[in-house]
Amino acid sequence: MTDTQEKLLQSLSDCVVDMDEDKATEMAQTYVDNNFNAYKAIDQGLADGMERAGKLYEEEEYYIPELLMCSDAMYAGLDILKPHLDKEESGDKHRVVIGVVEGDTHDIGKNLVKIMLETSGFEVVDLGRDVPPMDFVRKAVEIGAQLIALSTLMTTTMENMERVVEILKEENQDNIKVMVGGGPISPGFAKKIGAHYSKDASKAVQLAKTLVQEAVPC
Repeated sequence: MTDTQEKLLQSLSDCVVDMDEDKATEMAQTYVDNNFNAYKAIDQGLADGMERAGKLYEEEEYYIPELLMCSDAMYAGLDILKPHLDKEESGDKHRVVIGVVEGDTHDIGKNLVKIMLETSGFEVVDLGRDVPPMDFVRKAVEIGAQLIALSTLMTTTMENMERVVEILKEENQDNIKVMVGGGPISPGFAKKIGAHYSKDASKAVQLAKTLVQEAVPC
């Protein structure tokens, strides 16, 4: 990585933390003008900035209004970067159903995971926010998805992640893997409910690739 690329990645991260939409747009444009990898800009720039903003929120230095302005800056950068993403072409695409579980409307992390999955060659169906557990299962069965990705930022809605896993078992669809993530989620919780944990958006892609490969019959 060149010094210029590293500085631009840091600038993109800082723009998100500083809630600066205009500068995020400017830095993203400078980044693509230099023909640097757009995926890296999302992962190590914008996503890194949102992760830093999330920690400030947890430490009560930022509150919901600041977090929303950080996300606005992130999306401003994304709008510039998305057209420059190189999509992997690898025959039939693996299908993923993604969404924020019922009771929660925080979708910043979910949106990042969606973009990165699509960039990595997955066909992603986004059910949005506040999605009932049964809806995830119905859609996954309908489209023949190998994976369901669930997100939440609230401890009060974590039980709905477990409910998705339970419904899959009840419907004899437990061959469909479940991936969970979000602020309150831990590897221990994921293991307890029979799901797989991802700490952040970039790790979610690697986990998704592993899980769908395991789901492919030998």
